[in-house]
Amino acid sequence: MKSHGFLGYRGGWSLLTWMIFILGLALFRPALAAPDAPQNPNAVQMMEAFQKQQGDKDDGVTPVDDHKKKIIMFIMGVPLILMVLVTGVLGIGMGIYGKPWFVPHMIMAGLTMTLALVHAIVGVAWFFPF
Repeated sequence: MKSHGFLGYRGGWSLLTWMIFILGLALFRPALAAPDAPQNPNAVQMMEAFQKQQGDKDDGVTPVDDHKKKIIMFIMGVPLILMVLVTGVLGIGMGIYGKPWFVPHMIMAGLTMTLALVHAIVGVAWFFPF
């Protein structure tokens, strides 16, 4: 008995290709045939009124000036550097001198990484030029 290829048709891959093509036309044809939206002459006035209405709302966010942002970053940076140094001292004491400081070292490492992540996120959110 002779095999007729994929899907029982001699040119099986050709049939599959045509089926995918027809399915693609059926799916994408309505999007291509969609009519353009009619232009509303009052659209500009409606958008301006909407923006004015949105501008009147108070979102409750108090702006922070750059000097205060830098002070906050410095206040986060000082403990971060100290925690990095303490984590390093605990790791060196554990590795070189054989001290049993694994748990304090891991706790300090976790706290250091948490503060470093917060410091990085705040720095990018405040000072990265979007």
